[in-house]
Amino acid sequence: MTTTAPAPGRMHPADLARTASVGLRTRRMRAALSALGIAIGVAAMVAVMGLSASSQAGLLAELDKLGTNLLTVTPGQVLGGGEAKLPVDAPAMIARIGPVETVQTTGKTDAHAYRSPYIPAINTNAISVKAASLNLPAAVRTTVAQGKYLNAATAQQPVAVLGSVAASRLGIAEVHAGMRIWVGGQWFYVAGILNSATLTPEIDTSVLVGYPAAQKYLNFDGHPSMVYVRAQTDQVTDVQGVLAATANPENPDQVSVSLPSAALEARAATQSALNGLFLGLGAVALLVGGIGVANTMVISVLERRSEIGLRRALGATKGNIRLQFLAEAILLAALGGAVGVALGVLATAVYAHIKHWATVVPVLAWGGGLGAAVAIGAIAGLLPALRAARMQPTEALRTT
Repeated sequence: MTTTAPAPGRMHPADLARTASVGLRTRRMRAALSALGIAIGVAAMVAVMGLSASSQAGLLAELDKLGTNLLTVTPGQVLGGGEAKLPVDAPAMIARIGPVETVQTTGKTDAHAYRSPYIPAINTNAISVKAASLNLPAAVRTTVAQGKYLNAATAQQPVAVLGSVAASRLGIAEVHAGMRIWVGGQWFYVAGILNSATLTPEIDTSVLVGYPAAQKYLNFDGHPSMVYVRAQTDQVTDVQGVLAATANPENPDQVSVSLPSAALEARAATQSALNGLFLGLGAVALLVGGIGVANTMVISVLERRSEIGLRRALGATKGNIRLQFLAEAILLAALGGAVGVALGVLATAVYAHIKHWATVVPVLAWGGGLGAAVAIGAIAGLLPALRAARMQPTEALRTT
């Protein structure tokens, strides 16, 4: 079998790669430091894009688990600018809509909750006290972390269930028998603590009591302030279109209807300002790495004048010299880019594992990062390569 030799004046790719690696192998520390800037820049870009994609995937997976068929109905504004009120029978009317599966409600009270009556009234900790229906946790896809939720009996007594954030702000980590909090000027027993409700964060900062208890002990007027509606998934849009008129037939314009999952989906699709900032920092690091490569190659040309002169004297063309130093710069940048991609992927995988997300690294992240590194290397090595090619053999050997 015969092999085809390269045309005169041209180097075989294997010989070019071996020749280009000579400078890197003989000056390892300098090459490593130059590649470090490239690696840091690429790692930052890959990690930012990978973490963004992984967080989006994790959020969308959580949405699939929580369901995207939750609708909320709240009072709008009256013509004079004040807040309207939903009719007391609004939940019952909404429940008559065919595709509606579940209707649960909360009602806002004027009471405040404190750990004890000795805490100043102004220190409310942004905790709201709300009347709540008996099957609310299932509707908002949360569960009881400790204790029990309200039932038909406790809903009529001074008994409360705490949202996850409300419990933390009240300094309550565990529920034990006889535990009480000061609500609306009287003691309420704590029955349980809820886990976080992702789609309905207002539940997390609430102290929930039964409707009968709220009316009896907290002067609650009975009007719901939030109606949670679960509809058949394929008919959510249709249900959303009729909710306002159903909840308040006389004044449908005083009713607001929203889809909580839409806000989370929008958040998943939107890059944050911090992502842009970190991408910018990564680009700066990549640019600094490119300058380091250019500096390394310029110094390499000056230090290797005898090598250049000898190669030219032995028949190497200007093109051979130019290609050698350009290939060396590209190889140096590519090595830095490969290390950066590996570091970025590793950082993404570790953080995604901690957050229990699927690890997602877009092709644009690692492919673009590696491509940018190679491009930076080519640009950085172009001027030193041209400078090396312009050296005359006699001059290069004479200055040795």
